[in-house]
Amino acid sequence: MRIFIAGIMQGTRLDDQIDSQSYREQIAAALQTHVPDVSILDPWALNPNSVTYDEERARHTFLTMTREAAKADMLIAYLPQPSMGTAMEMWEAFNAGLYIIAVTPLVHHWAVRFTASEILPDLETLLADIENGRIAHILRQRKPVDAPPLAD
Repeated sequence: MRIFIAGIMQGTRLDDQIDSQSYREQIAAALQTHVPDVSILDPWALNPNSVTYDEERARHTFLTMTREAAKADMLIAYLPQPSMGTAMEMWEAFNAGLYIIAVTPLVHHWAVRFTASEILPDLETLLADIENGRIAHILRQRKPVDAPPLAD
């Protein structure tokens, strides 16, 4: 099973720096320990120096990683604050029918409410759900996003 780890990198920053990415390591370690045959796609792990990329490479990386979100079996989005890139990854995953877990306090934010299959309050809850087997069970069931088609 392939899991895409989406989440805040620059978020609402006004500079060219990156927020801590330690959450990605925690999620990946828990998944590798508790989900048999998991394959993890983590844009940060693939591009740890992306803030130094030139314009062409940065554009290619951003667009490629956004499209890759739709090719997983599940997307986990860590959003302690808004992230435009993560919202785009969630949108791609939603349109592909993936199961999306948003880890966020942004429970009233439409981009989260209407694309996520479920919303968890914090990283600790997600890690507990990985450890107790709930996430592996969801993956085995391969539940698609339950959303009505958009009206014309």
